[in-house]
Amino acid sequence: MPGPLRIVSYNVRYFGHAVRGLASTRAGKRGIARALAALDPVPDLICLQEVETSSIRSNIGRPYPEQTQLESFMEQLDRAYGEHGLVMPFTALYFRAHTYKLGDISLYTTGLAVLVNLQTLRVDMHNADQPAGITHYRVARWKDRKQTRICAHLRLSDGEGRPLHLFNTHLSLPTPFAREYWAVKEKMGWGMNQLHEAQRLASFVHQRTDGEPFIVCGDFNSPPGSPVYRFLCEEAGFVGAQERLGQIDPRQPRAFPTAGFMRLRMHLDHLFSSPSVRWIDLDGTFPFGEGPFAGLSDHMPLIGRFVIEPQAPQEARSEEHTSELQSLRHL
Repeated sequence: MPGPLRIVSYNVRYFGHAVRGLASTRAGKRGIARALAALDPVPDLICLQEVETSSIRSNIGRPYPEQTQLESFMEQLDRAYGEHGLVMPFTALYFRAHTYKLGDISLYTTGLAVLVNLQTLRVDMHNADQPAGITHYRVARWKDRKQTRICAHLRLSDGEGRPLHLFNTHLSLPTPFAREYWAVKEKMGWGMNQLHEAQRLASFVHQRTDGEPFIVCGDFNSPPGSPVYRFLCEEAGFVGAQERLGQIDPRQPRAFPTAGFMRLRMHLDHLFSSPSVRWIDLDGTFPFGEGPFAGLSDHMPLIGRFVIEPQAPQEARSEEHTSELQSLRHL
């Protein structure tokens, strides 16, 4: 019987944290690659947020500018595993989100990446060619100027052929152009644009999984206890791994920060799943500024182990849950 699977979700800040995200650096990629390669057991899935393709920002100081940022990072990861006498087991998929251009010049790009351990999982399908758009556009004429938010999706199979859907995403910041933004003290996770994106995300997840097990991870720019977090857990039916295992309490959203900006500490990153995924532990997950990943990005990785529980027959799903899915699909 297959053992537990291990997942890492990490906002890597374009591998440029040492220069405040202004440019990708080889040292930044090397440091993150070595920290990931040192994880034991080896992860089965690594989900990255804030990964570029190729641009002026990502190519500064690069000896081979024709490479994408992900290709360059995978070379560093391969070297890092080699330092441990191991073969790097991952295949990488890139999900393009947005490109900022000045004429024909690409200033910088945004996107997501997913690394799959082919020794333990098989990729059945993915949407890398056309990631799902979840951006909320309050003003239609600003559509081309607003940073696109997407959701990466893979359908995987484990050693026994059991399905697992994986979703990787990065929600917008709360927009200051909405009246509601100034009406509340808390900002992150309280933006109406963020809630709309969370609704679109949940609808997409339930449409694609149709009752099969899933994991949703990423940078949600929303702390525990915020309207976005509450919607995903209470209405969309997602299970928060950190809450389930007692690592966080939504009533204390600042107690376990996953990101930092100057002296500000925030919990913005999450691991969610369907109830058919049982979380075992979060070994390797540290609050901001602690552990082997400290100083490598303005976020900390969330690292969890889980097992896929035997599925109940499809017809056994409750009428209440079925109604909930139908309502989400119409959002």
